[in-house]
Amino acid sequence: MSPAHPRPAEAGEPVAGGRAPLVVAVLAFGGIVVALMQTLVIPIVPELPRLLHASASDAAWAVTATLLAAAVATPVTGRLGDMYGKRRMLLVSIALLVAGSVTAALSDSLAWTIAGRALQGLASGVIPLGISIMRDELPAERLGAATALMSASLGVGGALGLPAAALIADHLDWHALFWTSAALGAVAGVLVPLVVPESAVRGGGRFDAVGALGMAAGLVCLLLAISKGGDWGWGSATTLGLFAAAVVVLLLWGVLELRVREPLVDLRTTARRQVLVTNLASTAFGFSMFAMSLVLPQLLQLPEVTGYGLGRSLLDAGLVMAPAGLVMMAVAPLSAALSRTAGPKVTLMTGAVVVAAGYALAVVLMAEVWHLVLVSCVIGAGIGFAYGAMPALIMGAVDASETAAANSLNTLMRSIGTAVASAVAGVVLARMTTPFGSLALPSRDGFRTVMAIGSGAAVLALVVAAFLPGRGRAATGGAREAAVSPTAAPAVAGAPPTDTARTDEKARSAVGIDGPRADPAPGTEPPERTVGSAVAVPLARAVAELVATVPGLAEGGRAGGHPVRGHVRGAGNSPVAGAAVTLISLGGRQVDRAVADARGAYTVEAPGEGTYVLIAAAEGHQPQATTIVVGADPATHDVLLGSTCGLAGTVRSADGGVPVAGAVVVVTDVRGDVLATTRTDGLGAYAFTDLVPGPVTLAVSSPKHRPLALPVEMADSGTTRADVELRPGAQVRGTVHAAGGPLGDARVTLVDAAGNVVATTTTGPDGAYAFSDLDTGAYTVIATGYPPQAAGIDVGGDMDGHDIALAHPGD
Repeated sequence: MSPAHPRPAEAGEPVAGGRAPLVVAVLAFGGIVVALMQTLVIPIVPELPRLLHASASDAAWAVTATLLAAAVATPVTGRLGDMYGKRRMLLVSIALLVAGSVTAALSDSLAWTIAGRALQGLASGVIPLGISIMRDELPAERLGAATALMSASLGVGGALGLPAAALIADHLDWHALFWTSAALGAVAGVLVPLVVPESAVRGGGRFDAVGALGMAAGLVCLLLAISKGGDWGWGSATTLGLFAAAVVVLLLWGVLELRVREPLVDLRTTARRQVLVTNLASTAFGFSMFAMSLVLPQLLQLPEVTGYGLGRSLLDAGLVMAPAGLVMMAVAPLSAALSRTAGPKVTLMTGAVVVAAGYALAVVLMAEVWHLVLVSCVIGAGIGFAYGAMPALIMGAVDASETAAANSLNTLMRSIGTAVASAVAGVVLARMTTPFGSLALPSRDGFRTVMAIGSGAAVLALVVAAFLPGRGRAATGGAREAAVSPTAAPAVAGAPPTDTARTDEKARSAVGIDGPRADPAPGTEPPERTVGSAVAVPLARAVAELVATVPGLAEGGRAGGHPVRGHVRGAGNSPVAGAAVTLISLGGRQVDRAVADARGAYTVEAPGEGTYVLIAAAEGHQPQATTIVVGADPATHDVLLGSTCGLAGTVRSADGGVPVAGAVVVVTDVRGDVLATTRTDGLGAYAFTDLVPGPVTLAVSSPKHRPLALPVEMADSGTTRADVELRPGAQVRGTVHAAGGPLGDARVTLVDAAGNVVATTTTGPDGAYAFSDLDTGAYTVIATGYPPQAAGIDVGGDMDGHDIALAHPGD
């Protein structure tokens, strides 16, 4: 095999470090090409009725067809990529893009143009497929920034495509727009097989054709009603009928997917809190991003005589929007860095705050071109943060073999958000108008209203994101909230990590989602329950119990096979209702999944005789993994889950009992491994959840206090309380100098009243020295380098300016 055509990488085996940037560049280029394809047609939309000899409503199908095709194709190509190879489906998507572009470029009729645009829309799976390939192939240290850039490529391509499209439309025939798209797609089609390896991470199984048709029918009804409701009338029988059909079809489709052994979309995975909340937030962000793209170009192109229009050309409008794309690209690595240090939840919420601020800024700043440049860049920065965090959250909650399908669904949710934004903005701008001669133009208040709605959508995304599990819970949230990832297989004694496990661990590490013994960075979100978890966890448990009571749903409607039955019990032999039970093969592939009913009973089915791993997990319990052997007769295996407990208390100063805010509190086990980290709040309080009973060490540190570590025995259940008093710590600082000035490399020693050496330091070039975390009392400071000098000091608090002069005799 030639070096230019690399062999398929093994699952979890990263590509060589020198090739990784090239792989990222090619995949990001493919994503930008797809986004450009969607934008290139915008300059000629007003001219399409004349160019295609059709009515305005019929010509609009050239845009609607792409939207509908993308909605159907994105989850389908994601599932096919998981089954048959992500690079293979990436090449198929690019081929469809080229075919659609050539079809539209050669057409002069409405029907063929719509057909070409529909084929182009089928290529929308390129971005989620690219993210999934990155997860499989890139080294962990590059994965976060790479997926952030790939996710943001949708916004980058859209922002950069508008000025390019306007330039082409102004100087060339309109067919050149589609030839440009075809040429860029062809370049991507050549680069991908030369640079991007095919991953060995496959989900296998059978394609759910019935599920694909059902989802397509439901989404087409929904998006058709949203995108055409303004033309047909929101109260018309057609629009209302499509909405009703969408609800009925999607509900029936959901029931079907719960019963199918290998569904197109695994709704149980989708219902995990981290996946569900991320997708809901994605819809709100999709709304916010598209609202900017709708409003700002119109403001720029309206005549100046309206009093608020800026009278610019379409090309000028595109150039104003272009910096936002560059900002998104620049923010991508910052988004990844923030996700690594603080967790992707914080990154997503940061993006929501920035987007909301950008739209709020637009309400008051819309009178000058530079105002809109500033607004678009601020909103672009927020979207860059948010879009970079979304794949991190998705990959942190699903198995590697489900990555493409999960990311595709996330991309679909963004698309639904953009469709809703188009409909809402169209209604607002059509209702809030001002007369201009014989025309009715959108009014200034109409634009401001859309901006305010965009800000509200970002605030909604912020509220939704608050329900995401905190960083300390994200790694195990999937196990407790519906199912356990098959990467739990290495927990079995003696079982080596599978390829899937290595890939999944790599993804979690790179996106800032730590394992159960990870050491969160100081200042990250404490693991106590948030308002989101207080509502979402009971709701998830109620849904799980409801599913368990419906015949056939708890076991997924499977028939035949080799059943494994048993009960999940906790402390005192009590049943654990709602426990997630997962059966996986020794290779790490999920075989079946179930939810324990009110009696703690469960049933899963193995496809054949052999050895499997059974994993059980539930909220408030330690997950368990057990190797079981399945034979010809039904197997019985009961699971006993150990309880988890909490640790809480307050940190106060021993001097007056004042609460110590911002103190770093660390819990370690008997081996010294860090279990959890948090900071005290304004009242000096701290809290940990999901700890294991037994001995731990509690360590507390704070500036101007002596650090303290003490043993704590965690109770078998409930919350153990450990209040801490920190003794104030004083500091002594000064300089050592000679006749010629500050003296570097002088050795300074601090001795207590009993003659014990407390600390020793060496001065820097400026002659400075410092000792911190000292008890109050008498000390002796000794400086050497010249003949030594000693001085007694009495430390009652911080002491600055204790300078020491050294000199040779006779100087």
